[in-house]
Amino acid sequence: MEKMHPGVLSLSVGAFAIGVTEFIVVGVLPAISADLQVPLDAAGALVSLYALALALGTPLAVLGLSRLPRKPVLAGLMAVFLLGNLLAALSTSYAVLLAGRVITAVAHGAFFGIGATVAAALAPKGQAGRAISVMFGGLTLAMVLGVPLGSFLGNLMGWRLPFFAVAAMALAGLLSMLRWLPSGIAQAAGGKASTQLAALADRRILTMMAVTTLGFGSIFAAFTYVTPILTDIAGFSATTASALLIVFGAATFAGNLAGGYLSSHMGWQRSLGVLLVLLALTHAGLALSLAQQWPWVLVPLLFLWGLFSFGLSPGLQAGMLATAEHYTPKAVDFASGLNISAFNFGISLGSSLGGLMVARSLMGATPWAGVAISLAALAPLAWLARRGAGASGVAGSGAAAAH
Repeated sequence: MEKMHPGVLSLSVGAFAIGVTEFIVVGVLPAISADLQVPLDAAGALVSLYALALALGTPLAVLGLSRLPRKPVLAGLMAVFLLGNLLAALSTSYAVLLAGRVITAVAHGAFFGIGATVAAALAPKGQAGRAISVMFGGLTLAMVLGVPLGSFLGNLMGWRLPFFAVAAMALAGLLSMLRWLPSGIAQAAGGKASTQLAALADRRILTMMAVTTLGFGSIFAAFTYVTPILTDIAGFSATTASALLIVFGAATFAGNLAGGYLSSHMGWQRSLGVLLVLLALTHAGLALSLAQQWPWVLVPLLFLWGLFSFGLSPGLQAGMLATAEHYTPKAVDFASGLNISAFNFGISLGSSLGGLMVARSLMGATPWAGVAISLAALAPLAWLARRGAGASGVAGSGAAAAH
């Protein structure tokens, strides 16, 4: 097997920084709420509005930047991401922190949308999938190590510390990209903008986006508030809660691999159906454990939660690719970008619904919202199956979702 191009590794450094910054707020939510003197549900909006900005901004940014040289575009996006995190770290008000989050969100989505095509272009022949996996490996590592460690340090030494640390990682990624990414990287071929945008008018593409939005979004009604759930309801210390996020993070890594295996052996439609039902059952178990005050039952349930949640990712990716290749073959790249948006519309939907429940003192019931949303995803999935959308046997790549 040929050695991986160092430019791909430089992209994975950037992916790690981005993965930490998207979800670090979850680990330090109570600290932000107390320090900036905003309600917990308003602090939770830092997750939902980040995801919404990413969902809306990514397709537009990718289209707008599609004809520009790859290296300066990626370096520029990482520089904007760095500045957004510095603004967040230095903020003394909720409004400034939110502005920093929105800036980083737009850079985040475009970086993954363009970076994946660059990683594939830099790969040795026949190893494009491996190169993309290496790049997105930084995102998975962020969930396993970066977010729990950042949460621990943020709760111990102040919530701004993780944002400064992410800015430092972004600088490392920027410098390594400037050093290792070659100039003149081949740009991905694609139809003109009007051809790409036509994917938005295809009902099968929109239905697949609905599956992704509802399926992945079901996690976030409760996960956005997982730290106060573990501390205020289950009674764990902030340190133990940070450690339990490692359990969830490890499960996301295992789930991503398991989801890729299931998607390739069962077909993406069947694997998604099974995982959505298992995810609904896990959410129900979480809700019952919180209601019955069974804190240590939450530990294995946290692992199953991460396993089934991120097990969806490869199937959701494979489903969109299969659907686009079948119905909008000239807009596959844009459809893939729309799936990034759908992941983040889901995060915004779930997090916003969770925030409404928290504002009404229903934080312990947020997993029930996850039950409802994950079961709702079965309806558009069944609609696609009845119409034979795409090739259900398309294998999942096993790469982490580019959300």
